[in-house]
Amino acid sequence: MPTFSIDETEIEFAAGQSILEALDDAGLLMNGVDVPHYCWHPKLAVDGSCRLCQVEVEGMPKLQIACNTPALDGMVVRTKTERVSAAREGVMELLLVNHPLDCPICDQAGECKLQDYAFEYGVAGSRSREPRRALAKNVPLGPTIVFDQERCILCRRCVRFCREITKTDELAVVGRGDHSVIETYPGKPLDNAYSMNVADMCPVGALTTTDFRFAIRVWFLEDVPGVCTGCATGCNIHLSVANNKVYRYQPRRNDDVNDTWICDAGRMSYKEIGAADRIESASVRNDHGLEPATFEEAITAAATRLSAILEAKGPSVIAGVATAHATNEDLFTFRRFLDALGADIAGVAVKRGASDDLLIEAEKGANAAGARAFGFGEAAAVMKQIRSRSVDAVICLGHDILEDELLGDTAELVGLDTLIVLDTRQSALLRVAHVVFPARHAAEKWGTLTNFEGRVQRVQPAVTSPSYAHAEGFVLQALGRALALDGFDVPYDARAVSQAMGRKVQAFAGIDIDSVGDQGRPLLGADSPLPGDARTR
Repeated sequence: MPTFSIDETEIEFAAGQSILEALDDAGLLMNGVDVPHYCWHPKLAVDGSCRLCQVEVEGMPKLQIACNTPALDGMVVRTKTERVSAAREGVMELLLVNHPLDCPICDQAGECKLQDYAFEYGVAGSRSREPRRALAKNVPLGPTIVFDQERCILCRRCVRFCREITKTDELAVVGRGDHSVIETYPGKPLDNAYSMNVADMCPVGALTTTDFRFAIRVWFLEDVPGVCTGCATGCNIHLSVANNKVYRYQPRRNDDVNDTWICDAGRMSYKEIGAADRIESASVRNDHGLEPATFEEAITAAATRLSAILEAKGPSVIAGVATAHATNEDLFTFRRFLDALGADIAGVAVKRGASDDLLIEAEKGANAAGARAFGFGEAAAVMKQIRSRSVDAVICLGHDILEDELLGDTAELVGLDTLIVLDTRQSALLRVAHVVFPARHAAEKWGTLTNFEGRVQRVQPAVTSPSYAHAEGFVLQALGRALALDGFDVPYDARAVSQAMGRKVQAFAGIDIDSVGDQGRPLLGADSPLPGDARTR
């Protein structure tokens, strides 16, 4: 590959790349080679308006903007000369001429690139004596975004995002010269399915989300890498955590999955982690109804009911319903559990909804593909068995079984001898369940998820789960141990299960929690249809 030199560092690049693109691909941009920038974004068209990324190129009389200067073989670039430093200072001084001095009350303080670059590349003080320009503040651009015109530096990232990515074109620059401002078109609010991404891209505090605005100072937050479980895309995210509470989701760059975006619905799904309707205790039904019980009591009750059914009618009347929200490790354990029982009726219940051509998938669960790879078929076949009264016991993970396209309500479940539910949130299932176990959210446990393209991605605990909640695999392992099933006599360990999964299921060969890394890895043969039956016997 051709190479160029920047500050005596050799950089390989692909034909057609700019200097900034080559640095970004090499992982060196602002990570070894400092070329500050505002308007340039790796997933948007080049704008070239901020002029902060100027560099000195040997053989060229003037400084060049690195975002729009093609890299050439043998080119020599310098970023630390006096001319470059003077240019950066000049740009920063112009950007700060009208910028309000409200950093202490700005919601972006702590992650503001204007603050960072002013400190690193700006001048010590202002030479301006004129009043700063007064513009509109706290302007709602739509239901999710608030705009402060005074803070805007006109990088136009938000405008290009709405024009190039969502293609909804709600934003524009109006006015000329120092009267230029960002505004929405008349009668066209910023209200697309990805609107909150403009706040992520804004390098200053001009655009903020109504949800996170003034919620907490960002320097109190710790960002934990994770995966959005809102749909089958499995967008990569950072979970911003403080005081054992998730305050927001932000997109994490993964060019193979979600680039640098996330939909608004997925972003807001963080509220499910600490929702008020979490199931807070294991429960067992008795003559007085469903009453709280210890975990051990619930395991004993579930094992007793299943043992009685096995003895009276055998495993053919037991069905398993998986959820697309459980991890691969949980589902692998569930498949092993059903196989050890001898139960062959198994499917995965997946909620379906709206989709688009960008990121949003119709399947509203992050791991339906993983469930299918373990041999869980479509839940419709299981629903048919339930309606025909061919099963007496159902072990149900989650509550998507209640979706209109499946059962719709609990009427068909009333006559079951046994309904065992493992779920994070309360639902109508609790009215008819015989044993209930509170489960953990994906943000509370170690594991992997398989998106619709067959990419296996890691989740890890961002917050500590409530003491009463356990991973589905943990519950099923304990239940298998209580039933004296083969292979269930050891404690549940997600990493050990993940390694066993890689050994026993061909599609997951060489894949486990640690090997997938932060960017994930494709399943074996993910370019072809995923296996419909990868049993673990």
